[in-house]
Amino acid sequence: MRILKNFRKKFREFDTIADIGQIGRRVFAKNSFDGILTIMGVIMGSYFANITESRTIITTGFGACIAMGVSGIWGTYFTEKAERKKELLELEKVTLRNLSNTKIEKAADFATMVISIIDGLSPFLASLFVLTPFFFISSNINLAYIISLLLAFIVLGILGAFLGKISEQKMVQSSIRMIFAGIACIILSLFLQTF
Repeated sequence: MRILKNFRKKFREFDTIADIGQIGRRVFAKNSFDGILTIMGVIMGSYFANITESRTIITTGFGACIAMGVSGIWGTYFTEKAERKKELLELEKVTLRNLSNTKIEKAADFATMVISIIDGLSPFLASLFVLTPFFFISSNINLAYIISLLLAFIVLGILGAFLGKISEQKMVQSSIRMIFAGIACIILSLFLQTF
């Protein structure tokens, strides 16, 4: 509990310096969206490949979840670290001060860590959630496919509403736009089966 309290305190303090909240929200939304569409692609591919074993779909899907998570954390960590280091060096040139071990540098390091974790966990958890029916419904694989896709559309709708609220736009319209992306993913998967 104390760790959480310290984290919240640090987050509030460093957010004003490093803009963690805004970047974190953007990364969360974008990568959750990527995760859902990726796992929808895996599910549609499995369906058209006539895979009827839950275990195979779970193994393939879970592999994709892990790859997205690891890629998100590592890729963002090094990219964000490089960008923030560049900003710090530019600020040092302007202020003619060494900013090592200052709150500005600590905020940049903290932001890098938090944003990297959000970047990796958001696609991992979103895609894993969509994959859950295959863990529990092994006797009726077609039902697992249907429920999994329904979950994907529900999460896309919620994500759209979240983005609509942030941008102060109509939440329903924003949800529908996200759901259309999922429909486009399915249509393209169907189209590829004709080749």
